[in-house]
Amino acid sequence: MFKEKGGLKALSDSDFRSMYETLMPVIYKVAYNIVREGDIAEDICHDSLIKMTEKKMEFPSMDDAKYWLIRVTRNASLNHVKRCGRKRKAYAKALKEDTRKVDTGEEIVLKQESINSVQAALEKLPKNLRAVLQLKEYGSLNYKEIGSILGISEGNVKVRVFRAREQLAKHIGESDVYMP
Repeated sequence: MFKEKGGLKALSDSDFRSMYETLMPVIYKVAYNIVREGDIAEDICHDSLIKMTEKKMEFPSMDDAKYWLIRVTRNASLNHVKRCGRKRKAYAKALKEDTRKVDTGEEIVLKQESINSVQAALEKLPKNLRAVLQLKEYGSLNYKEIGSILGISEGNVKVRVFRAREQLAKHIGESDVYMP
């Protein structure tokens, strides 16, 4: 059925028909598994076959034709997915409303009062609890880093952070803090 001696020529009607019938199901599966849309996968496969004829490709065997078409189809499918992702992001960005919010005078005062309340409550904590909480929350350090800085174990840091948060919550009281 397949020519092995002279190879397969994309411009030969019989060779093209043979490649199409044999390889279309394979390259369609490749395209479909990437783009997940039947019509688009079919278009990509047809584009790959057109590219093969435009380049006047000749293949020594059906396997060589298959590998070439799979590679071309796969790359075209991946490019399509990338393009769609960029378009989606561009549309989302263009349609996105301005979500910035301007605080009212009342909100500014409430936020400042909350900051002052938290700072006052932090001052009431014992020094060892205040230090771990400040390093954890304001220094953005992990437990291991805090432990090495303070010369205590990681487990001890976890316990101190927990206790500090508990005491801070008692000092502040949930109703006294403004949360937008």
